[in-house]
Amino acid sequence: MALKMRKNTVTPPPEECPLGTCLSIISGAWAPNVIWYLSEAPRRFSELKSDIPGVSSKMLTARLKDLQQHGVISRTVKPTSPPSVEYALTDLGLELVPAINAIIEVGHKLKKRKEVAAA
Repeated sequence: MALKMRKNTVTPPPEECPLGTCLSIISGAWAPNVIWYLSEAPRRFSELKSDIPGVSSKMLTARLKDLQQHGVISRTVKPTSPPSVEYALTDLGLELVPAINAIIEVGHKLKKRKEVAAA
C-alpha cells in the first residue's frame, strides 16, 4: 500500500528567494574565505592572497570584484607611492560574519561526528 502524500505547510518562497540570493554570494569559490579574513580589518590584495593558500590571483581578483559588485566589500585606493588598494567589509558584509561563524561551528560538530564514527 502506497503512503499518503502529506501536505507541505511551509509557505513557498517568493520568486527570488532571499536564501538563494545570499547563498549564491557566499557559496562562490573562496568567498567565505575572503569574508572571513576581512572580518577583523581591511586587507590589501597581497595580504589576502597570502592569507588564503591555494587561491590564484585570477580567482581572487574575480571573487573580490564579485563581492564588491554585490555590496559585500568595498575597495579603497590609498594615496601612497605606489598606490595601494585596500578591501574591507561593508555593513552588509559584516552581517554575513555571524552566518559564516555558525556554519563553521556546525562544520566542527560534523567533523567531530565523522571522526567518532570512523573510530
